[in-house]
Amino acid sequence: MLVTVLVKNGKYRVIERQEISKIMEEQNLGQSGRVTEQSAAKIGKLLGVELAVFGAVTEFGYSKSKTGGRIKGVAVGVSKQKATVAVDVRIVNTTTGEILAADNVRKEETTSGLSFSSRLTRFNDRKSFDNSLVGKATRNAVNEIFSLVEKQMEVLPWSGKIILVKGSVIYIKPGSEGGVKTGDVFAVYSKGEELIDPDTGLSLGVEEQKVGTIKVTSLITGGKAAKAMLISGTGVKKGDIIKVQ
Repeated sequence: MLVTVLVKNGKYRVIERQEISKIMEEQNLGQSGRVTEQSAAKIGKLLGVELAVFGAVTEFGYSKSKTGGRIKGVAVGVSKQKATVAVDVRIVNTTTGEILAADNVRKEETTSGLSFSSRLTRFNDRKSFDNSLVGKATRNAVNEIFSLVEKQMEVLPWSGKIILVKGSVIYIKPGSEGGVKTGDVFAVYSKGEELIDPDTGLSLGVEEQKVGTIKVTSLITGGKAAKAMLISGTGVKKGDIIKVQ
């Protein structure tokens, strides 16, 4: 569900688990196959992603209680059904390996009435699951996790990258998908030595030196890239980082 929400939002590029597993295997980043804060930083550089979302379902199910009695000789029963979904979630900055947010998202949905179906956890299709109490609780949990991701993205400094320099034309990513517009001006930074925390072994970023300024001249169809021109500086090259001035 979370992947669907992120993709439909249109602002995020979501990496499939199969692609992450392939990178981990190729780079020997862990025999267990699990992504950790340490390996997330390395994977982030290889895949070009900014955030990693870790989740573990800690509670998933429902409970049903029933009370009843007799009124003037007539049996009356009232049932109450409760669905609970809980997820431990962590959001990690893949540049540094820092945990930006950690929370236990727990959602409940309840209903009560005189009669209920006993087939509470059998779903014939996606629609029947979505309409169930468990489905609604799951959706609410996913929406809250999405809000956590959105909040972290709002404070994460925007950056892009030069993907090709061809004569006087500079190609950058992202394009319109990343909010880039014709006329935007960006500072260009060349990456230097990586800064490693001696205590944790995690990356703290890299040395950066400003080498120029570029201006976006046109957007490339598809929204993933744009063309720009150099307006100051020299030595701009493929792989350099661009940032908002």
